[in-house]
Amino acid sequence: MKALHFSEQDLMVPHMTTAKYNWLELTPQEFRERIADAPIAYLPMGTLEWHGEHLPLGTDALQPIHLFGKLAELNGGVVMPTMFVGPDIAHAHNGEWYYGMDNGDKRPAHLSYPRQQLAGSAYWTSDDVFQPLMDSILTQVHRAGIRILVAHGHGPSTGYLIRKREHWEKEYGLKIFHCWEWEDSGADKELSFQTGHAGINETSLILAIRPDLVQRERLGDDREQFPIGVGPDDPRDASSVLGEKIITYQVERMSTILQKALAHTNND
Repeated sequence: MKALHFSEQDLMVPHMTTAKYNWLELTPQEFRERIADAPIAYLPMGTLEWHGEHLPLGTDALQPIHLFGKLAELNGGVVMPTMFVGPDIAHAHNGEWYYGMDNGDKRPAHLSYPRQQLAGSAYWTSDDVFQPLMDSILTQVHRAGIRILVAHGHGPSTGYLIRKREHWEKEYGLKIFHCWEWEDSGADKELSFQTGHAGINETSLILAIRPDLVQRERLGDDREQFPIGVGPDDPRDASSVLGEKIITYQVERMSTILQKALAHTNND
């Protein structure tokens, strides 16, 4: 076998230039400086979950990671590593467990389909595990100097956060936000962030964020054959233009919210 010879140049690791807002990339001094300037942490609540045949399994994570990066660049703070576990529907059937979108027969009529294991989903955890996990995270982000937390992503994870938010804010001395517009009467609901499941909204967002990961040809052209577990609308009508519009709108909307929260924090 011929010996291989490498020069010193061959062995050099390419220098990666990234904006320094990712918690895992910061030195302690860089962390102190960012938190002193804006004590915000962003927690992507992503999963490894089936999102139709046309979208990547990390769809839940890719969306908040992208939005949070833009928010951190504009408003300061640090982006936390992504959670890939989260709560969801779980049902046993004939001795087998089915999680989340596997349970088509437990969905609304427009999302109804036979229960089946959908390839690639690997994220489910029970509420009994998710609760103490979140308690640990919130305890430690407060200890690190965080006073504002933005958490968003997987629908059931975000919904859990919304239900517990008031309690967690009191318990951990945090102001907690998500990115849905439920409490914002002036919001443009047509530009909601990460709604539905692999339908027009999420498909448009991934087309804007990572178009190389979208395979719409896997949906086919037959409009009578609606994709399994995708809804509430047809992802074949998605566009990167809509995705960019959603992102632009949400960056502005969330930045306004965060600046108000920062001003309140600084006055305490």
